[in-house]
Order: sequence, then C-alpha cells, then structure tokens
Amino acid sequence: MRILLVEHDSSLGSFLEKEFAADKIAADVVFDPERAKAAVAKRDYDAAILDIDLPRGGGFQLLQDVRSRRKQFPILIIGTGARTSGRADALNLGADDFLAKPFGFSEVLARLRALMHGGADQRQAVLRLENLELIRDQHIVTRGGRKIRLTPKEFALLEYLLVNAGQRVTRSEIAQHVWHHSGETLTNIIDVYVNYLRKKVDVPFEPKLIQTVRGVGYQLAVLNPSSGRVA
Repeated sequence: MRILLVEHDSSLGSFLEKEFAADKIAADVVFDPERAKAAVAKRDYDAAILDIDLPRGGGFQLLQDVRSRRKQFPILIIGTGARTSGRADALNLGADDFLAKPFGFSEVLARLRALMHGGADQRQAVLRLENLELIRDQHIVTRGGRKIRLTPKEFALLEYLLVNAGQRVTRSEIAQHVWHHSGETLTNIIDVYVNYLRKKVDVPFEPKLIQTVRGVGYQLAVLNPSSGRVA
C-alpha cells in the first residue's frame, strides 16, 4: 500500500512515516498543498491522509482539489477538531473520515485500514496494457491469453509498473512501494527482479513493454497508436 500524507508539522509527519513503514505502508510525506497536488497528479495512491489545519485555510482547499481529481479515493482528514463545524465542512467537501488530534498511531492505522477495506471494490480491479492483463484480487497475470506464473514480489513489481504505465519510476520509488524499504541498498535486487519479470512477461511476447530508463529506473511503454511502435 502506498499513501499520500500531508502534514504541516514536520516532526509529526516524520513520526507517522516511520510508523507506517514499520507496518509495510509506504507514505509519501509532503508539507504543503502545492507539492501534495503535484503528487496526486503524478502517482496512483491507495489513499490520502490530509491535515486540515494547513495555514490560511489551505487544508480545505487541498481537500477540494484532491477530491475533484480522484472521485473514488479514501481520504482521512486529521486536525485539531476544535470546531464541530470544521469536521462537518471536511465531510461535506468529500472527506471519508475525520480524526482529531492528538491521536495514537494505532487509531490512525485502524481508520485507514477501515477506509481501504470499504473502498477495496472501488479500486481498479484489472490493469491492462496492450495484450498484458493483471487481475489484482486473484493475483492472475496473462499475456495474449496465456497465463503467466509470478512470485508474489514479481506480481507486486509488475502491478506497480502497470499502475504507472508510461511514466518513469526510479529504483528508489520501486524500493519504497514494492519492498517497503527506503534507500539505495536494493538497487541490485530490483534490477534482478526486473530481469526475472522480463523473462516471463516480455521476452516470449511482442511488443516489448519493459524499458530501462538509463540513470533513472524503469517504465512500461505505452504504444503509439498512430505508428504501432513502442513510444
């Protein structure tokens, strides 16, 4: 699971990031609305936790913007909760739940999991690119109608690449989302698993979809409909 966490208190944001990582949840932490909007536009997150107490009413504006971009997307609001009207405003603007500060990590984790469970049927169940298909809940991958057997880690890697098809993803991003580990220590392991994946889902088929982006990472290519070639 990968979530967006917007928290203007950097110490609280860092604490939550570490706690989520311990529970194998990758949290992208940002501290201002503009970076949050850019992150939502770029990545396919599973959920978002938004601090409603951003300066100059920025939390409410951010909530509106995120909800307008993602109609079916669990959003948990955190805030001081001093005003009942503030909670009502957040829910009316599209939040799915509101958790008042201060809170324990176990509670925010439980709220997040409840939202994810409730919205599981709203997440795109099948991912497709050209003749490649991945069925998330059944852990089935086929290409050209032929079933492909993948290990759990290979499946998670392919799923992440498909979610971000056409976009470059860095090895660091892959490490955080697939291995739930930050840092550069997994670079060689990631390269090995991409090679495993290529042999199973790319080498025996056409067109070739898994591309190496030198100095960056990888991406799944999207065909150019006008030329029929890999873009």
